[in-house]
Amino acid sequence: MTFHSEIADSAREAARIAAGVSPGQLTGPTPCADYDTRTLVNHLVAYTGIGMELRARREPHPADLGTRDFTADPEWAKAYAEQLERSVAAWADPAVWQGEINSMPAGSMASMLFLELCLHGWDLAKATGQQFTLPDATAELMLAQVREVAQMYRDYKGFAEPADVPADAGPLKTAVALSGRDPYWAA
Repeated sequence: MTFHSEIADSAREAARIAAGVSPGQLTGPTPCADYDTRTLVNHLVAYTGIGMELRARREPHPADLGTRDFTADPEWAKAYAEQLERSVAAWADPAVWQGEINSMPAGSMASMLFLELCLHGWDLAKATGQQFTLPDATAELMLAQVREVAQMYRDYKGFAEPADVPADAGPLKTAVALSGRDPYWAA
């Protein structure tokens, strides 16, 4: 199964959220207890921007990718949006979805990157007082994928225990809650 359009939806939303981050917000808290906003931005840019394209091309990450401060460039959000366009374009090739990437089925890698875009995009939106939104089909896919991997991610400490939400919370809030985030978190 490929879900390129949903990756494109989540990339557009992550780019929109990034464009709304002001320099003064970079030291603020996020729903990710271990990350301030700057650390979250740097993680998001590294792995969903540059890393997503490198994964599609089956190229290794540069050794320093996880330690770069992308926010040192005042135009980081614009550069991230441009990188996301290249990354999404790389995943448009049907051949990218075949075989393995780093000993993982390509579709599973795409799922992991999609969830990074959605969940950390949501985290960044919450941290900066913005609203993260996805088309219904994209939010439904996000929820299905979170359900599929939630226990494994919890076992590896990638997700916390699920948060409570009402039964009618909708797919985005439900996915966020299943990932161990409080969908009602506020800075």
